[in-house]
Amino acid sequence: MEYQNEIAKGTFLRRPNRFLAEVACGEECMQVHVKNTGRCRELLQEGAVVYLEKSNHPNRKTQYSLIAVCKGERLVNLDAQAPNAVAAEALAAGRITELGAVCRIRQEVRFGSSRFDLYYEAEGRKGFVEVKGVTLEEAGIAMFPDAPTKRGAKHLAELVSARQQGYEAAVLFLVQMQGVHAFCPNAKRDAVFAQALQDAAQAGVRILAYDCRVWERGLQMNHAVPVRL
Repeated sequence: MEYQNEIAKGTFLRRPNRFLAEVACGEECMQVHVKNTGRCRELLQEGAVVYLEKSNHPNRKTQYSLIAVCKGERLVNLDAQAPNAVAAEALAAGRITELGAVCRIRQEVRFGSSRFDLYYEAEGRKGFVEVKGVTLEEAGIAMFPDAPTKRGAKHLAELVSARQQGYEAAVLFLVQMQGVHAFCPNAKRDAVFAQALQDAAQAGVRILAYDCRVWERGLQMNHAVPVRL
């Protein structure tokens, strides 16, 4: 996935609320839209180098959106909308090897009381994939979530239900950075989600994690990452 609009480089100053950040670009200080409502406190530190995508809507209140941040030498994509597009691209190309080749893909498909990010069909099988973007990393371990998520646990329960009804089911943790050693649920932040993930695995839901190659104007799914439940 590659951004098509102009990309600018800036310095993060502060985040007055979930949706806005103040960024210095040259001598100008401006407010930009943050494309991730998660906490991201370990990433959005004063002085961090950030990358911004310019909007093509001239009447929008904020001219730019914050899409990536440097954490040391590692570039982390923060765009919460990107993982679905990246996962759909990878699934269509057959690069999610655990799911094999598929012949039909649809996005945002309703099942029960949820909408799953991806639905696929192949010869004699059908399945759902729920995609979770991961931006939290500590000591080389990627973790999800960075804040409690009732919605995430609900999605896992629905995947279990789909599995029981004969569908294949998977949750894909797309780590929006490169070079992590493993993925694990963040039980300290959300013990309920961590337990729901273990329950889903025991019920036959595939638990997958992949890192991404990230550059200033895009990201691409890279390698499978070991999952530790």
